[in-house]
Amino acid sequence: MGYVAVKGGTLAIEESIKRLKYERLKKGTVLDIQRIEGGMRGLIDQVMSESSLYSKTLAAIAIKQAEGNPEEAVFLLRAYRSTLPRKHYSRTVHSEEMMMVERRISASFKDIPGGQILGATHDYTHRLIDFGLAHETEAEALQWLSDFENEDDIDDIDLIRLPKVLDYLRNEGLMAECQSNDQQPDDVTRKSLEFPTSRSQRLQILTRGQTGAVTSLAYAVIRGYGSLHPTVGELRVGNLPIYIDNPINLSNEEEDAYYIGDIKVTEVEMLIPVTVEKERGKKEIEFEIGYGICYGQNETKAIAMAILDNCLETGNPEYPTHDEEFVLCHIDSVESTGFISHLKMPHYVTFQSKLDSVRKTKREGNKEKKETQEEIKV
Repeated sequence: MGYVAVKGGTLAIEESIKRLKYERLKKGTVLDIQRIEGGMRGLIDQVMSESSLYSKTLAAIAIKQAEGNPEEAVFLLRAYRSTLPRKHYSRTVHSEEMMMVERRISASFKDIPGGQILGATHDYTHRLIDFGLAHETEAEALQWLSDFENEDDIDDIDLIRLPKVLDYLRNEGLMAECQSNDQQPDDVTRKSLEFPTSRSQRLQILTRGQTGAVTSLAYAVIRGYGSLHPTVGELRVGNLPIYIDNPINLSNEEEDAYYIGDIKVTEVEMLIPVTVEKERGKKEIEFEIGYGICYGQNETKAIAMAILDNCLETGNPEYPTHDEEFVLCHIDSVESTGFISHLKMPHYVTFQSKLDSVRKTKREGNKEKKETQEEIKV
């Protein structure tokens, strides 16, 4: 079910839209799209992920138009996305081919093949407001950039096609190999969701889900409203190359494919220990995985997505966080915001009907009370 903006009289709507523009411009400041794109990296990545549209410039325009409201920006981008023609389908993207890995950590192992790469993160910063940013100048920023880019690299590390941490466990026989599945993935943007869902549908909805909602449900899982105790096997941030087949010569040969660019993603593989009963009642611990991936550097959401992926894959009727209908129908920002916002629309007829019912009940109650009092007097 989808909901659109609140309706009203034509003149009132026109004046409301003018007032909206006034609120955006009343301080005499016009935000530059390039500045939004350059300085709002986290918000840009969040909006792109929830919109299923990879374009930093379009995300910046939507954020400007929505005055920084991420739900409204996602609404705008999804609406625009629905108008775009589908001219090509990319080849299957393999995350092992991630180029220029910017960040790569594991909470499961201290030493991993290729080493841990902290990269850009707020994880190690002091959560104190930097009041110096209020007076930061463009000249200072450019000078800092120049000094940073001229620093000598401490280590010469190959950041292309780093090995997967989970392969380390598979090589030891501690984790089963993933089964190959060449089935055509379902597209939730072209076909309405039906239950039970396929894993491709679940992963799409999770990566499109509202970041706060996905995070909250995953947090609920860990707090006890679920049955998982996960650990980050590997988290990596980097660029994935995108190829399309030759539109003229459809030979499906790899050397005939065209490289059209790359997308920055956050990928997470979570390790979930489970106790499995073997022969003669013997119990052993094995590892299951949960998978999360989303546009840009969006680590908390990717981790939360991986947790919920495993929850929905295994299922457990004891917990709502393992129920696919409960999770998937309540994490979409456009659907949930639209439904809540529709309460602002006129409900005069239905409310008046309820009000008339309350009044009638009240009158009958007063009448019965009066008759009872008269009987007592007699």
